[in-house]
Formats: sequence, C-alpha cells, structure tokens
Amino acid sequence: MFIKTSLGLGIAGLFTGLYSWQIEPFWLEFVRLPMPIKNLPTALVGKTLMQISDLHVGDRFPRSYIVKSLKKAAALNPDFVVYTGDFVSYHGPQQLTQLQEVFQHIAKGKLGTVGILGNHDYGKNWEEPEVANKITTILKQFGLPILRNEQVEIAGLNIIGLDDYWGTNFNPKAIMPTVDLNKANVLLCHNPDVMDLPVWNNYNSWVLSGHTHGGQVKPPFLPPPMLPVKNKRYTCGKFDFADGRTLYINRALGHLHQVRFNVRPEITLFTLEQA
Repeated sequence: MFIKTSLGLGIAGLFTGLYSWQIEPFWLEFVRLPMPIKNLPTALVGKTLMQISDLHVGDRFPRSYIVKSLKKAAALNPDFVVYTGDFVSYHGPQQLTQLQEVFQHIAKGKLGTVGILGNHDYGKNWEEPEVANKITTILKQFGLPILRNEQVEIAGLNIIGLDDYWGTNFNPKAIMPTVDLNKANVLLCHNPDVMDLPVWNNYNSWVLSGHTHGGQVKPPFLPPPMLPVKNKRYTCGKFDFADGRTLYINRALGHLHQVRFNVRPEITLFTLEQA
C-alpha cells in the first residue's frame, strides 16, 4: 500500500511538473470583459480595446510562442491595442534584435495602438535609461508609440501613459494635472502599486496594469507566494475603488521563467460601453 501510494504521488508530481513547465505557460487565454467608460462617445460604443502585457522577449522561453500569440491577437481585429510594458527580459543588446524580430508580427488596432514601458525595459536594476530609449525607438518604428508621462486622444478615446514606477522616468506630476476628466479616459500604468500613491489628481476612470503576472504560480485556495508588489492585494483581475477608479491587472503574455500553475497567460479584450 505504501509503495502504491508513493508511486501515485510520484506520478502526480511528475505530471504537475510537466504541466506547469510545458503546457500552462503556453495555454493562452483571451479574457473578454466589458469596459464602461464615463463620457464615452456614442461612436465608440461596442468598439474593442485589447490589452497585451509583459511579453518578456528574451532567451527564457521560445519566442515563437509570442509571435503565434500576436498573430492570434491580430486575427481578432481589435479597434484599439494597448501594450502595458515589459517588452523584454533584458540581459544585453541581443534582446533588442529579438524584439525587432518579434515585432514584425505586431498586433495593432484599427483605430490606434499605443504602449508604455515596464521596469524590465530599463535594463539592469531598472537603471539604464539608454536601454529604455532604444526600446522606445524600435517600437515606434513598428507603429507602436510609447507614452512616457504623456497622453494621446485617438478617435475620441483619451489614453494616458505613465512611465514605469521603478524606472528612471516615473513622473506622474508631469501629466496627471493636465488630464481632462470630462473626456473618455483610459490610463496605462505598468505597476499597480502606483494606485496607492497620492498622484491621481481626482482621476476617476480605468487603469490598466501588468507587472505581477498573477504570481505565475498559485496553489489552490492560497494566494500566489511571490508577487513583485508592495500591496499583495494586487494579484490579477479587476479592482473597483471608491473614488471611481477601476484597476485591471493583466496576467501577462510572457513569463520571467517558463513555469505557470493555475495562472494562465492572458490577453484581455475589453468591449467599450458608456458608463
């Protein structure tokens, strides 16, 4: 009996290990959600906004998975596409070449495409602004402008982009006082810990984040053991705030390491509605 039990546990452990290494990291989920926005123009009702986050282009898992995922995303013909940072896992200039190869297959919106940077886009210890500048230039060449404490209005949707909280250019004071609350606003902010900072200037609409990857590994009935945020409440999914803000944390398309359990990779597709 002991031998049978031990053998069964061993087989279960082996299967779980293989699953979390070879299956779930590449089992992409398209999450579809409504996005009610204050002041949304009637012409934008029913339009789709796609969020892609944390691609982590590099050497830690096959880049072909990212390319295939971007092709699947493009096939859905989204109206807007926003990228919320961590385009690379940067270890050297080779990641810039790899990024160019991957973004030949960029998923773009019919009406507009924009993005922001994440901490990994700032190189070693998030302290290499020259790396961030090079990544910004590459992405712009492929039709993806990066908002760095800036905003842009596209077809009646105002998109605000904060630079990364851990990077060298985080400066919400440069943009938040200029945001018109009478517009239809969506804000991109890689690290959800920014939600708890006194920088919002009465902003009361959607905030799209990434960064956490949902923890990548979540034991059943327990919180993820490792989250790169101060506020451990910020795992993944939707959070409503009493001041009118709504946060959505995407579980990431890529991974820091090729392992996921109970936290599938995600691309989010929102359908715009009038709040």
